[in-house]
Amino acid sequence: METATDIIESIIEKAEEYGKTNLKLTKLIALESVSNVLSSLITQISVVLVFAMFIFVVSIGASLAIGDMMGKMQYGFFIVAGFYLIVGVVFHFMLHKWIKKQISQLLLKQVD
Repeated sequence: METATDIIESIIEKAEEYGKTNLKLTKLIALESVSNVLSSLITQISVVLVFAMFIFVVSIGASLAIGDMMGKMQYGFFIVAGFYLIVGVVFHFMLHKWIKKQISQLLLKQVD
């Protein structure tokens, strides 16, 4: 028959194994969450970069076209730059909080 010390040692060993297994499970869950967030971010950043390249090329084309119509190329670039300045100010004052909220919700959704 087992003595009390054998039973206590067995319980301690099982508790230690449980603790190690629980720690491994927590690490795996955290790793899964991080990998989901990173993969989502990388995908979205790729789409944003492609869209930014498109806007960049279109902006150069618009600048050249406007400059050609006005007689001096630099005028087209100044007009397009002024347009982006106005858009940037509107985004900063009107949409800054909305964009921040959307990004936060996206990240929280990915973690769940």
